Amino acid sequence: MGFVEEQMEGKMAKITVLIAVYNAEQYLNQCLDSLKEQTFTDFQAICVDDASTDDSLKILQSYAEQDARFEVISLKENVGQARARNIALEKAKGEYTCFLDSDDWFSPDALQKAIDAFKENEELDCVLFDVVYSDEQGNEMHHYPMTTFKQMKGIDAFEASLTWKIHGVYMARTSLYQRYPYDDSSRSYSDDNTTRLHYLSSCGVGCCEGIYYYRQHAQSTTHQVTVRRFDYLKANKSMKRQLMDAGVEERILDIYENVRWLNVIDLYMFYYNHRKSLGKKDAAYGLEEIKKAWADIEVKRLTKRNRWKFGYCPLRSSWSLFRLQEELYFALRSIKNRF
Repeated sequence: MGFVEEQMEGKMAKITVLIAVYNAEQYLNQCLDSLKEQTFTDFQAICVDDASTDDSLKILQSYAEQDARFEVISLKENVGQARARNIALEKAKGEYTCFLDSDDWFSPDALQKAIDAFKENEELDCVLFDVVYSDEQGNEMHHYPMTTFKQMKGIDAFEASLTWKIHGVYMARTSLYQRYPYDDSSRSYSDDNTTRLHYLSSCGVGCCEGIYYYRQHAQSTTHQVTVRRFDYLKANKSMKRQLMDAGVEERILDIYENVRWLNVIDLYMFYYNHRKSLGKKDAAYGLEEIKKAWADIEVKRLTKRNRWKFGYCPLRSSWSLFRLQEELYFALRSIKNRF
């Protein structure tokens, strides 16, 4: 009996790969081919078409017809990447799970390298891939600026991920994904919360040499001036709630509240620089989201620098005073940058 027939007989796969797809016909073949070309063949690829309007679904169906390892789920309404991944996760049969975005791709040995790392160290619950950035045409640019490590405690990996000293592209035990599925509290950015919870709950986090090629292009939310950028504040609030529900120590909450506060300042800078191009309605919405986050910050958890430095002072007694501070701060910064 061949591999495909075994899969059709219901054989459990070693790895489940989650692929959320939305209007990715331009890149999808390269993504899926990188899975078909893996030296490690015992995987299950669950592809969720998130109501694409291009030929993405047809491409997915053609791969599923040729290879039983590929499964396709077609959604009638667009639900966003995190929710689409969770729908795929419900059908995961692998001992380990990872994601592959539809515009990215793996090196041929990526899955094998990750499995080898798990075999070499049974304490690992997560294994990070080597992330290589590419341009829109798929030309290799540079590696993610991260110092590789053999093993890191889960709590240390969590803290490192707060400032992205380590990235969030990894394979984890499926039990960890089932315990903490993707946070879909906002359309963008909340999936970072899942990564951090996975690290925090791990006995050990390691690295492997398998490459995940991450394509950067202008359509990415992080490269666009869009109202969706303010989703970051909602995602941050969700992360804090989950940390509190998990009963983490106060030190961790202190660290995260400072990260959250710096994001409030960063989003005000985004608002300051782009409110005209956002338009009145979206700019007003963004400002209201900033105000909600500003009012929700626990000032007592902030460091002295983040409480008293000009431009960072919470000034919780007055929203108008806080806004005046921010307007002056970013105006002075823009003047300084001209010289």
